[in-house]
Formats: sequence, C-alpha cells, structure tokens
Amino acid sequence: MECARFTEEQIIGVLREHEAGAKTADLACKQGVSKGTLYNWKSKYGGMDVFEAKQLEDENAKLKNLLAEAVLGRPLFASFCQKIVGPAAKREGAAHLRAVMGLTERRACKLVDADRTMIRLPVPPRARHRVARANP
Repeated sequence: MECARFTEEQIIGVLREHEAGAKTADLACKQGVSKGTLYNWKSKYGGMDVFEAKQLEDENAKLKNLLAEAVLGRPLFASFCQKIVGPAAKREGAAHLRAVMGLTERRACKLVDADRTMIRLPVPPRARHRVARANP
C-alpha cells in the first residue's frame, strides 16, 4: 500500500486556502493534485480542524480493533463448542446457548455440532435389551 503524500494537517491547510477564496484549478496545480482529489478531500475533511481529524482517526482505529476482535473471536468460540462430546452435553450446550445468548435453534446446533432432531426430540428412556439366545 502506498504511503499518503499529504498528511491531514496539510490537506486541511489546502482546504482552508480554498475556503479563503483560492480557485480550485490554481490550488490543484500548486499542490500537484487533480481537481477531483481536492473535491474528495473537501467531502472527507471539509469543515474540520486538525484536532477533529485526529479524533476521528483515533475513533476509527478503535472501531476497527473492536470489529477485528468480534470477527476473530467467533471462530475460536465455534471451535471450542465443537469439542463438546456426547449427545447429552450437546443438548445442554445448545439449550444454554439458546437461553443465555438468545441464539436460534439452528445456530446453536451448528455451533455445538449437533443434529437438530437430536435437540428437538425428547430423550428416549433407556430400554434394557434382552439378548435372545438361540436354542441349539
């Protein structure tokens, strides 16, 4: 990625010259940029001073960090939930996710790697199976 040729302070200085009455074509020629670039700067930084621009930049950096944490945190959470073994533990995990986090049944089942029918259907009582012995 290329480094910016102009800092925010320089851009705001150019825009102040424009507000003072300098013509766009003259400013563009003087700074070595196109008219379109000046209009883009005006739409982005118009009416701001240097302090506001720095404050906006800091706020954007914080929001980007929060977004990155949220996006990167989900795969870790999903990999943790998929390590639950046993149908009873998966049922409890899905029920907990639905109750506490307000997730849908489909998403909770996907996170704990469980079939939705396993969650929906009641647990059958354990039946003792008699092994029929064949009489020789």
